[in-house]
Amino acid sequence: MDELRKIDLNLLLTLHALLTEKHVTRAALRLHRSQPAVSHALAQLREHFDDPLLIRKNGKMTLSARAQTLLPPLEASLYGLNNLVGSPVFSPSTAKRRFRIAMSDYAARIVLPPLLIYLRENAPGFDLAISQASREMMLAQLEDGEVDLALGIFPGAAGDIQKEKLFPEQFICLADRRFMPENGRLSLEEWLAKPHVMLGLLPDAVDEIEKALIARGLKRHICVALPHWSAAVSLLPGTDLVLTVASRSVTPERYHEALCRFEPPLPLSGFNYEQAWHSRKNTDPAHQWLRHEIMKSCAAFRSEAG
Repeated sequence: MDELRKIDLNLLLTLHALLTEKHVTRAALRLHRSQPAVSHALAQLREHFDDPLLIRKNGKMTLSARAQTLLPPLEASLYGLNNLVGSPVFSPSTAKRRFRIAMSDYAARIVLPPLLIYLRENAPGFDLAISQASREMMLAQLEDGEVDLALGIFPGAAGDIQKEKLFPEQFICLADRRFMPENGRLSLEEWLAKPHVMLGLLPDAVDEIEKALIARGLKRHICVALPHWSAAVSLLPGTDLVLTVASRSVTPERYHEALCRFEPPLPLSGFNYEQAWHSRKNTDPAHQWLRHEIMKSCAAFRSEAG
């Protein structure tokens, strides 16, 4: 306990805000303190740890190597202390929390609406800050404590990253029927000859579809690569483009009457849509409750698959 006497415990709250926000002004807003006060606290923390903690790289602030090692135990300790001195029973109806959740606009469209209806009725003090990133970036953000939860597909998750299946998904294809055979289907050769729309946060991403093609020594022509699920369907009417996409992203009532839906002409494995978090969140009752409610909000999707 001797080391604790060497530091004001309030500085640890400031340290947590600085390391998660990586920005003095945003940390000040989060703490409801002035920017000069937080800058002064950062100077004290740098002196205490004999480390810059935040360093400027490529035009933005990043964590030093020491700061990266500090964040996980700091966050776990602060949550533990909060539970120690706080109310012994978690109550979602009175709790006030802000959760940072990473998800694509796919999840924002199908998972978020029912979840928000439930939260507004049962946990009105819960605020959500939604961000979008590639799956690799989401996992890195979970490791660094930049986000509390991530929704997506995480086959590479390991170590301290935990995940839970929300519902199964499968791929379907969409195209303007005027550019399709009369039977509304394409052979593999015809499908490969078509220009394709690819969805991904990065234009050269290797997704499940590309992996299946590579495994067979095949290649498709990507005419348009974009990160917006909601916009992709709008590109199809009046063009010969083909979109291969997760089935729930384009329910029949949402796409243009000119389009037809058909199965991909090559075997594409289904996949599980998941929620992922860092193990340091395991003992946080508010985080546990939110994960449980997200799982409940996806129950209808699991029933459809069954």
